[in-house]
Amino acid sequence: MTEYLIFFFHAPMASFGTYAGHERRGSDSVLHRSAILGLIGAALGIKRNDREAQLSLRRYRVAVQPLTENVHLRDYHTTQTVHRKIRRPDSRRAAIEAAGQDIKTTITYRDYRTDVAFAVAVWVEGNAWPLSVLAEALVKPSFVLYAGRKSCPFSAPLAPIIVEAPDPRIAIRDVELPTWLDNVSHHGPIICDPFQGGCPDWIETGPVEPIDRDHWHFSQSEVWHFNSMSAS
Repeated sequence: MTEYLIFFFHAPMASFGTYAGHERRGSDSVLHRSAILGLIGAALGIKRNDREAQLSLRRYRVAVQPLTENVHLRDYHTTQTVHRKIRRPDSRRAAIEAAGQDIKTTITYRDYRTDVAFAVAVWVEGNAWPLSVLAEALVKPSFVLYAGRKSCPFSAPLAPIIVEAPDPRIAIRDVELPTWLDNVSHHGPIICDPFQGGCPDWIETGPVEPIDRDHWHFSQSEVWHFNSMSAS
């Protein structure tokens, strides 16, 4: 039996980053490993430039299961940039006024998911903070926790608890749901990091392993998928 920290993740709007450029910030439909590690790091008060602590976060393994069929939402922004010849302006307004007609306006896109709900399981492989410390931090976080972006607050407590189970697929069943989601009918595939003895229904790779939070570098990592009915 293995110890697992399990909790409930719900937000009216959320964003789970994928490949991003200046004009487009996309969102996947599922909660990624990197997002969960970032959430844990924020709860613990770990800063992005604390490389040793960031390395310790990578010793956690995660599993998630969608509980709702979240829907895509796109938001549009306009940004204005000024010519480089305007150096050291006193303010953004001063720079725009100095630019006059020499200004460039660009439309940018931000993708979100709406009605987001996940069951999450976390376990540790190696030397890192005990799961009990993580559970306490998720209840009383050092930094404010968001569902991907600062514009996306949570709509329910994370309600972390620690359970014992033979594997993460079994552990994730014990996530405590709020009363208004007790009768949830949608249970998507369980998506998780590899674990000993597991036999996934299919495997994919994705940029979900954070290797440098300062420069936002991520490496490809193996992701296992289990049909929810296959967990026994």
